[in-house]
Amino acid sequence: MHKPGLDLLRAIAIIWVMLFHSFVVGGLGPDYAWLSRYGWMGVDLFFVLSGFLIGSQVLALLAAGRGFGFRDFYLRRAFRILPAFWVVLAFYMAFPTLREAPGLEPWWKFISFSLNFNIDYSQNKAFSHAWSLCVEEHFYLLFPLLAVGLTRKRSTALCVGVGVGVLLLGLALRSGIWLHDTALEQSGAITRNWFVEDIYYPTWNRLDGLLAGVVLATVKVFRPQAWQWAQARANVSLLLGLAVMALSFWLFRERVGLLGNSIGWPVMSTGLALLVLAGAGDRSWISRRQVPGAAWIAAISYSLYLTHKATFHVVQSLFGAALAGRGEIAFAVYAAATVLVGALLYYTVERPFLRVRERVPRFSGRLPVQPTAAA
Repeated sequence: MHKPGLDLLRAIAIIWVMLFHSFVVGGLGPDYAWLSRYGWMGVDLFFVLSGFLIGSQVLALLAAGRGFGFRDFYLRRAFRILPAFWVVLAFYMAFPTLREAPGLEPWWKFISFSLNFNIDYSQNKAFSHAWSLCVEEHFYLLFPLLAVGLTRKRSTALCVGVGVGVLLLGLALRSGIWLHDTALEQSGAITRNWFVEDIYYPTWNRLDGLLAGVVLATVKVFRPQAWQWAQARANVSLLLGLAVMALSFWLFRERVGLLGNSIGWPVMSTGLALLVLAGAGDRSWISRRQVPGAAWIAAISYSLYLTHKATFHVVQSLFGAALAGRGEIAFAVYAAATVLVGALLYYTVERPFLRVRERVPRFSGRLPVQPTAAA
């Protein structure tokens, strides 16, 4: 789904994440720290986009009664995610000097997409940003199964109940873990980075953004009149989204605090979902015309995400002394190198495999589902 607004949001997401990860090379300095402070939210913007786009694909098939081809879906996701990921992982394994941190979790945790469970973050930070791919893969694996099951039940109340249950479960888990680990930390019984390991990385704590995106997709597919009504007021959604994001900034003013890690996640995901709603049509200020370069950055965003930390590290290793204190020049060099490496991976690995994917015959066997208007 290529929409100018969605391309812009995807480009903002990856740039925001890379600005946040500038801590790998010492940060942007006090004058530009505001650019990176909340950059970790870019990952949640990716989650909302993924929930909306994947949710729309899956639910549109089910709503039309065309059935769902699990083989086709998983194969297409594999061609999309695995080749570039495996190439980057191979470089991390084979060339330790490329790593932005010395320690690396065992290879099988990356291959099995279990990195975000029980990671030793204090010792193994290299390529740890692959945790978000684990969350995405778990979503790809489980959401179609859940969607098919709920569509067969044809119950709006059940669908709403599942969504509310996921939301409340996240609130309860994060709050309980925060209270438990904080007490252990204060007693001296825990010294590890429990926030990252127990709250920030595990899939069950990071479903808010995916859920928000799926809710948007559900409305679009099963309630088209409501979707059109919202699209006619897309700029209202845009402004509301910005306001809700301002509230989430306040809630997360202490990133590891209880307030943010209880209600902050669903509030932030709601704000991001409103922005995606505004970008998904053609009536909002961000969706009426393409921002120059945004579509290209959006296209290579996955390759940028995979490679940016290692690129930062290599540039610092080679030119760090010369760039120290150079401000905008240093920023430009790091940015140019990151885009160059990301584009190289995209054009040599990611895009060729996407083209191969389009030539793979579709499997005709589909799980039949009766058409339904139930959400």
